[in-house]
Amino acid sequence: MKISLCTPMYNESSIVRDTVRTLVTYMKEHFEDFEILFVNDGSKDDCAAQAADEIKKMGAEDCARVIGYEVNRGKGAALRYAVGETVGDFVIFTDCDLAYGTDVIAEAAALFEEKKPELIIGSRRLGADGYESYTFIRKLASKTYVKLLGTIGGFKLSDSQCGFKCFEGNIGRKIFSVCETDRFAFDFEVLMIATKMNADILEMPVKIINHRESKINILRDSVKMFSDMLKIKRRVRKLKVER
Repeated sequence: MKISLCTPMYNESSIVRDTVRTLVTYMKEHFEDFEILFVNDGSKDDCAAQAADEIKKMGAEDCARVIGYEVNRGKGAALRYAVGETVGDFVIFTDCDLAYGTDVIAEAAALFEEKKPELIIGSRRLGADGYESYTFIRKLASKTYVKLLGTIGGFKLSDSQCGFKCFEGNIGRKIFSVCETDRFAFDFEVLMIATKMNADILEMPVKIINHRESKINILRDSVKMFSDMLKIKRRVRKLKVER
């Protein structure tokens, strides 16, 4: 079984070398067959060059590489690009800050082997410590947004916006190939399409281990996200998706 791990990057020069070292070391210790794709979302700093240099220093060019493009388009666009480049039997994406740590990767792989789902969605709401390091305002905003997404989308997932998600490879590539949302509402689009495909979705508990402030501005981005959600729902309703 080959694992494809996708990590989007935008102006991550302060952490990217540590992330490369952590992921390459972890994946080599736990898996025999894998690839790591660091996708540069048009960063204005030199994080892509730093990532490539660290990969070279580790002699990991056979299992890790940097891909991307020059103009910033958003996390959804970055992951759509990365997933399209994967060849793994299943595909995982997690953020460059490794907010949920690395052990979730092996846990997800074990769940795929045992239960054979088509999607695994990390959830901060399945354990008492999932939101442990969040401020009250951010916790409230996150839970409210997830509730709104479920109401609009009609699905019952406890945490649709978690930044750790996994896909059976072919299902993941199919879903992302018909996605169009470039920025933060892309999770909603992915799950709407997966639901339309009647994909088998499993949730697993995760907790924030490495915490940093969100790049989302609650006031500025909420209106845009809500508008995007309505557009996505209308588009996916008309979409014809073959498994």
